[in-house]
Amino acid sequence: MPNPVLVIGNKAYSSWSLRPWLLMKQSGIVFDEIRLSLYEDGAKQKLLQYSATGKVPVLMDGDLTIWDSLAICEYLAEKYAEKRLWPTAMAARARARSISAEMHSGFTNLRTQMPMNVRRAIPGRARTPEVVAEIARIEAIWNGCRSRFGSQGSFLFGPFCIADAMYAPVVSRLRTYGVTLAGEAGEYAAAIHALPAMQEWIAGAHAETEVNPQYES
Repeated sequence: MPNPVLVIGNKAYSSWSLRPWLLMKQSGIVFDEIRLSLYEDGAKQKLLQYSATGKVPVLMDGDLTIWDSLAICEYLAEKYAEKRLWPTAMAARARARSISAEMHSGFTNLRTQMPMNVRRAIPGRARTPEVVAEIARIEAIWNGCRSRFGSQGSFLFGPFCIADAMYAPVVSRLRTYGVTLAGEAGEYAAAIHALPAMQEWIAGAHAETEVNPQYES
């Protein structure tokens, strides 16, 4: 049976692509990868060959096409139930889904002011009060999950799960812009950054030659 195929964008910039890619890599799900540059002529037309949205990521599994990072993660959790991609305890699973949905739909100021750029260190970028508030909210989420659910591992709910994949791009953003978190939140960010799969993504980003000036200043 053919491997599922994950269509992603530039590893330097595409935070949405990182989420299902990291989940599959970290969970040992074998897949094929198609990387498309989002910043070249004809990029939209190429993307439309895989999804009517013209956006990444897209997962193709047999005759199924699944788009949107969280929808892909949910599909993987169902197909690979033995991987336990959500926490097994009901309370932990409910919290994991809640914070994943919050990441999926929120933190727009952080996304806008601190776009993902895996290849760069840009410390000291101006932080609006709105960005500071969102960083504080993320820190509270991480500390709260680690304190209540994280005793059996290094991640938000102990073992690595979908919630960790959803927040991995934030870990990258905070490093790029020199935001340091103390305590358990800082230790958690370091654990995500140290993942072999995360390091593989970063190496792939450095191997790319495309540059988007919007994210480089």
